[in-house]
Amino acid sequence: MNQTMSYVIVTPNSIAKSRTGGVIARLLAQADLELVGVQMIAPNEIFVKEYANSIRSQDAKNLNTAGELLASYIERNMVPSGGRRHRFMLLVFRGENTCRKLSDICGALYPKELDIEHIFGETIRDTYADLIVDPDDCSRVIYFEPAILTPRRQELADENLAIFTRHFKNDENIVQNMAYPDPSKIERTLVILKPDNWNQASGRPGTIIDMFSRTGLRIVGTKLFRFSMNQALDFYGPVEHTLIKNLAPAFGKKAREILENDFSFALSCETEKVLIESFGREYAREQFYKLVNFMSGHRPDQCPPDKADKSGDVKCMILVYEGENAIHKIRDVLGPTDPLQAPGGTVRREFGSSIMINTAHASDSVESYEREKEIIKINENTMFSHIEEYFAMR
Repeated sequence: MNQTMSYVIVTPNSIAKSRTGGVIARLLAQADLELVGVQMIAPNEIFVKEYANSIRSQDAKNLNTAGELLASYIERNMVPSGGRRHRFMLLVFRGENTCRKLSDICGALYPKELDIEHIFGETIRDTYADLIVDPDDCSRVIYFEPAILTPRRQELADENLAIFTRHFKNDENIVQNMAYPDPSKIERTLVILKPDNWNQASGRPGTIIDMFSRTGLRIVGTKLFRFSMNQALDFYGPVEHTLIKNLAPAFGKKAREILENDFSFALSCETEKVLIESFGREYAREQFYKLVNFMSGHRPDQCPPDKADKSGDVKCMILVYEGENAIHKIRDVLGPTDPLQAPGGTVRREFGSSIMINTAHASDSVESYEREKEIIKINENTMFSHIEEYFAMR
């Protein structure tokens, strides 16, 4: 069966109420689809009008009364207000029967006759959406919040994806829509959900985002990213020296102990120094090579030169958080590098397995954030190139 694409938009209400992680967790765990792109968007009035008209015209073709409700919601809630554009998160999926699978997980709008005792929380909208009608006039909606937006038919999905591409393809990847009373207190920090979160269909990335949400910080940028081998080398370059400095002595000493035990005689301190400078340093460098391989899918000593700058074989998700003391707050939730030393309730304690495979990265200083964002090219997002490739093949 042909591969199709569709999308889910997380509304500002869901983002503001820290429901983004829960939505993503359900989509990733249940959809049996590939997440090919994610981006924060801040629509203008022109986009809102075109998007709402697209929903409304499809509604007319298919005699679907929910379409008018959604179109009206888009016109009221996606449009800028108070001089500020609002943040939405756009997620694009690829696979077979994409619209149907996403629609099943997201759920239909509540039928008007459905009372609270018959809502079981099985779908995203069961859990997060609200549709309140006037008890004396069921045709009048008092409050409507759909939590997410997703098309139910492929024709509409394709039409909407084309609209998104036209409007957001050239946008910067960081949404700047907030005026803070004291901007000097505001920091940004970079979070990477590492490749071990993407080895299988799992809600873990969403759960980790949910854990970070307790910081009260705002997500202002996100994208899927595949490190090239050279990018991983640049990103983790400062770690290599630290690994050699900290691990080489320990490995050299361990090598001395093993040799003394196996050969039943004591080695001199001079021999231990030789072991540190030879075996210890080489073994520490091996750990660094494993880290680069983990993040990019390629080892520095084995990667062909023509692949060194190409996107690697493993996927990460990049998130940029913004707010006061952002760096400290995120690292406090993340936990120490070694998951075994991390306090309970931290991301690394819950999901990390070793010092190398510790599930997530976060910038440790303002200087680190500035350096890291350049390496991963934070203002570039490949999501719309995937959409254009999809249209080219249809």
